[in-house]
Amino acid sequence: MDTETLAELADTATGWMPDWTAAILILGIAAALALLAWRTLFTLLTRAVAGRELFWRSLVARGARPLRLAMVIAAITFATALAPLTETEAGVIRRLLVVALILCLAWIAQTALYIWTTIHLRRFKLDAEDNLLARKHVTQSRILMRVANLLILLVAVSAALMTFDAVRQYGVSLLASAGAAGLVVGLALQPVLKNLFAGIQLAITQPIRIDDALIVEGEWGNVEEITSTYVVIKIWDWRRLVVPLSYFIEQPFQNWTRESAELIGTVMLYLDHSAPVDQIRAKGQEIAAASPLWDGKVYNLAVTDFRERVMEVRVLISARNAPRAFDLRCEMREKLIGWIQAELPGALPRTREEVSASPAAARLAWPQAGGQEGPRG
Repeated sequence: MDTETLAELADTATGWMPDWTAAILILGIAAALALLAWRTLFTLLTRAVAGRELFWRSLVARGARPLRLAMVIAAITFATALAPLTETEAGVIRRLLVVALILCLAWIAQTALYIWTTIHLRRFKLDAEDNLLARKHVTQSRILMRVANLLILLVAVSAALMTFDAVRQYGVSLLASAGAAGLVVGLALQPVLKNLFAGIQLAITQPIRIDDALIVEGEWGNVEEITSTYVVIKIWDWRRLVVPLSYFIEQPFQNWTRESAELIGTVMLYLDHSAPVDQIRAKGQEIAAASPLWDGKVYNLAVTDFRERVMEVRVLISARNAPRAFDLRCEMREKLIGWIQAELPGALPRTREEVSASPAAARLAWPQAGGQEGPRG
């Protein structure tokens, strides 16, 4: 049955109604039939992918709403040819349906991107001991997903606006005579574009990743969140430091987990010059070997400076990550100082003074030779 025959049947069935009532009724019936068809199709698809891979199940579950909208748009588009509408009314409805279709396609693109990203990241776990690869993929995926979502939204909104002649002509005339206006818009959007391109550069080069241990503006913390415009750093005392994305492109900062999470901790001791370094070195080795925080790779104790009153002893010891390295430094410092206090108290810093009397004072203080007595008070 062709469109003309259906239009005649619709006109016969609704001929006794006002045109606007008939149009609303026909469009409403088309939308209702589309929703009914969507419900049937969604049930069949859900049963079909019940035993298949996660991707297909997620695609059906997350794509339900965009599919429903697309079916409603298609049904209403078909119904406009049957409804008693004027050319102007039909043109307005078709224009709105085109805009809705563009937004629906953008919605589908964002849904597909979300499903792909989620399934891709399921292979990586941030709570693993060695999570360098996981942090790399999580950071890259999240940043690129935000940038892609923003670009999809911009393209969709631009395409929707360009479907209207007035907006399209305005855009063409604005581009043709942009001059100072374009310069003003460019300057106004400079911070947004700057952070947008910084986000793309961060995703590609990855100077920072999710859960990286950083020192930024003198504060130590872990990267908690990376958005399209800023980075949230969770400082060790649970404060949050919010830094623009462009900061990590333009300013120097310390990344303690750039290539691996392993770190070498430093413990400084200040001891007396007579302290037995070999015994202290052996005791430090014993403390490191007994600690579950030590990774067994680096241990070194050496005298790094010799000053007037003390000598400086440096202990280097490695751990798997920054928190373990900090705890290991504290353990080494506490146990080594406690052992020195108990076993080698003479190795602790001391202040030395030499007291000597002058010859004249000695003659006054002691009896003179030949049995003469010293001065009496």
